[in-house]
Amino acid sequence: MSAPELTALKNMPISFPGLFGDWEFNPDPIAIHIGHGVYWYGIILALGFLAGLLLCMKQAKRYGLTEDHVLDFVLWAVPCCILGSRIYYVIFYLDLYRDANGALDWSRVIAIWDGGIAIYGTVIAGALTAFLFTRLKKIPFGAMADLAVMGLLLGQIIGRWANFINREAFGGLTDLPWRMRVWTSAYQYVEVHPTFFYESLWNLIGLLLILFVVSKSRRFDGENAWFYFLWYGLGRAWIEGLRTDSLYFFDWILFGQPIRVSQALSAVMAAVAALALFYEIKIKRHSPQDLLVNRLAAEAAAQAEQEAIQAEPEAAQTEQDAPQEAEGGGDGGQA
Repeated sequence: MSAPELTALKNMPISFPGLFGDWEFNPDPIAIHIGHGVYWYGIILALGFLAGLLLCMKQAKRYGLTEDHVLDFVLWAVPCCILGSRIYYVIFYLDLYRDANGALDWSRVIAIWDGGIAIYGTVIAGALTAFLFTRLKKIPFGAMADLAVMGLLLGQIIGRWANFINREAFGGLTDLPWRMRVWTSAYQYVEVHPTFFYESLWNLIGLLLILFVVSKSRRFDGENAWFYFLWYGLGRAWIEGLRTDSLYFFDWILFGQPIRVSQALSAVMAAVAALALFYEIKIKRHSPQDLLVNRLAAEAAAQAEQEAIQAEPEAAQTEQDAPQEAEGGGDGGQA
């Protein structure tokens, strides 16, 4: 049996009694009460997106790419990722979008503003978009992926705090010191794992490892990306097992338990990434000179050397002509 899903009231306070005692925080999910409202969820996701974009633009040169590459890719990726994240969620929560007759209620299917997106839909759509984009622009897919995963990680680090404001994406009951207290009714609360925070912290560590360890010794384009899939897969497989709001593989059962979509996908992703890293590093043994940024640097150096060689005869000719011009100028002065 799966753990029962816990739903917290969005208008009741959040607290961490094991850390801060009686201190409570009661954020309104709606930041601006205009029309249907401007939600903190959307604002925080937008901030995560902008932070990821700025990071990618700043890091682009280290991967042989330009800011224009990043901006062009974003124009492709944003609509595709929103669509992908929604499709992924609807597929695994399909019964929520059926009417009384069992037919799909398309007005609810497209109502993304009511909530219902999944990060793995974003990742899958983003990867497919990056593949098509790099084929069109004739740049290595691995280089773009290495850059993109850093922006994705930063976006996830920030974006998970939208779940905190919404009192969602938390885990099962616990009595650990950092437990989070949320209210399931006006008179009853539960103390649970703050899994949104676990994932945010896990991703922060992963981003720091990529920035200061993995990227410093990259051997091939795509190494950052495979490390991301390994790191995120391991963390998400563990964290997903703590959550009570998982998406499930329909009614499929494994070892007497329903199969959590994200947990299964995370485990497979981590295993594939580990095998890919082993193959690329230990068997294929890339040379760092194969990296796009190093190839471009070598081409630029060769071109500069060629231009210097071509400039030498012109410089020598200029030096030969200079005394003659000086001599001619002297005679004119005497006249």
